[in-house]
Amino acid sequence: MSFGQDIGIDLGTASILVYIKGKGIVLKEPSVVAIDKNTNKLLAVGEEARRMLGRTPGNIVAIRPLREGVISDYDMTERMLKYFINKVNGNRAFRLFKPRIMVCVPSGVTEVEKRAVIDAATQAGARKTYLIEEPISAAIGAGIDISKPCGSMVVDVGGGTTDIAVISLGGTVVSTSIKVAGDKFDEAIVRYMRKKHNIMIGERTAEELKINIGTVYPRVQEVSMEIRGRNLVSGLPKTITVTSSEIMEALEEPVSSLIEAVHSILERTPPELAADIGDRGIVLTGGGSLIYGLDKLLEEKTGINTIIAEDAISCVALGTGKALDNIEAIEQTLLSKGHKN
Repeated sequence: MSFGQDIGIDLGTASILVYIKGKGIVLKEPSVVAIDKNTNKLLAVGEEARRMLGRTPGNIVAIRPLREGVISDYDMTERMLKYFINKVNGNRAFRLFKPRIMVCVPSGVTEVEKRAVIDAATQAGARKTYLIEEPISAAIGAGIDISKPCGSMVVDVGGGTTDIAVISLGGTVVSTSIKVAGDKFDEAIVRYMRKKHNIMIGERTAEELKINIGTVYPRVQEVSMEIRGRNLVSGLPKTITVTSSEIMEALEEPVSSLIEAVHSILERTPPELAADIGDRGIVLTGGGSLIYGLDKLLEEKTGINTIIAEDAISCVALGTGKALDNIEAIEQTLLSKGHKN
């Protein structure tokens, strides 16, 4: 009997990427769902729902069912997963042939959280669910050969969590998962605007500032951007110009927590592997790593050469897909296996 296609899912706080064996990444959408509170009907998922964030009437809510790397709304996560899996797999084929699904989880998740992910994927139609840790997946996706007895350090800066790990011989030697990542950067920008300019801005505006002019290391050339928000004194809309050095000031606190976490992992790394990392450098993956100057800042603070992986945003999904291709070979060593469906 032929089965459905194997699917790899990077179940991120900010976005979901879906990889299909033989096709590559077929879907990349924000992890947002919009529902009608009165009827509990799903109105929109992904990009369409993201456009509704902060702009919905009373009966419609746009929510992000994953917070800080874990499922905060189980029912919505399941519905969102089902929607995306159906979208990439085609409803009819999906009902006939259930796929094997590999889902990526942060390195610090508890057994309860793992069970929630496995259950959500099973309910969404998986024949068998596998879990793979984010840093391992990110390393595979970044093209690192993790099977060698050689230390590699990966810092995966996502939306809800930053996963930092030292990997050798296909497994994690030391790792940590901190809840400081893209979302915390956005929150820091919102706070800063309120404090410094007395202006209230939304999550989306904060994200636009971060992407367009965000920096954590002095830029050679200052850049600025005009934004609109609500003046907290008059209550009226107001337009202001924000500079990149202001964003750097706003991000100082979350970024220093991230640097501290990298330091603590380096301190806990066995000396032989630390020497390997000194030679090979640190690899940055995830959308959050694309903020200007993060590689330079890490390099300055650790003294270790730091590079941003090619296609950093897709590394985790690509790694999940590559792991699927070798599922039989690495099933024993790498994966925490899902229960039978």
